[in-house]
Amino acid sequence: MKRLSILLATLSIAFLPFTSYSQVDEDQTGAWYMYFWSTTFGDSQFGMQGDIQYRNWNIMGDLEQLLLRGGFTFQPKDTPIKFTLGYGNITTGAFGDSQETTSESRIYQEALLSQKIGTRFNLRHRFRYEQRFVEGQDTRTRWRYAIFLDVPLNKPDTGKGAIYLALYNELFINGEKDIGRGFTVQVFDRNRLYGGLGYSIDNRLKTQLGYMRQKTNAIGKNQLQVSLHHSF
Repeated sequence: MKRLSILLATLSIAFLPFTSYSQVDEDQTGAWYMYFWSTTFGDSQFGMQGDIQYRNWNIMGDLEQLLLRGGFTFQPKDTPIKFTLGYGNITTGAFGDSQETTSESRIYQEALLSQKIGTRFNLRHRFRYEQRFVEGQDTRTRWRYAIFLDVPLNKPDTGKGAIYLALYNELFINGEKDIGRGFTVQVFDRNRLYGGLGYSIDNRLKTQLGYMRQKTNAIGKNQLQVSLHHSF
């Protein structure tokens, strides 16, 4: 009996990465609290950027993910494109009362292309390729494409004092179906659709409040997003 209990406990932990979504309350609004930062090394073309994200299954307290990410950037002279090579560490919690977590290390390469349309539409395209090392799974890869649109409402630009509309959509595509131990995933991983309002505290510090709809093959869930964007 004791051996059976140990076996069941071991299996419940081992299968956590694959079963956590099945118990999620899709009607419960989650919340993501985020800090994004970027800097350049003097007048050079090199710099760094990253983000810290505390994600909850609910408004506060039920950990969905803690994400720590940072990387080195390079922007060729007189071009609107920036390249990033980075690393992320992610701790994922199960929905509800369970305190079990899984960990992931992630390496990523990114290209961010900025584009101005007319006098008020600020468009950005982000292409990201990830190599994922998820606890209990084989090494995985994932492709991501995001399109961002910022539209200033009370000024011609998003400088100090501007109130602006912030929109984005991001598509995630898995690089492999087989993730180990006999488990598979679909090619489509998820999609995120976001709308919010931003305010420029000054030219280097902005804040946003918005709502995001995330859809995976398993669930669809709404997330409140509060973010701070800091360049220095």
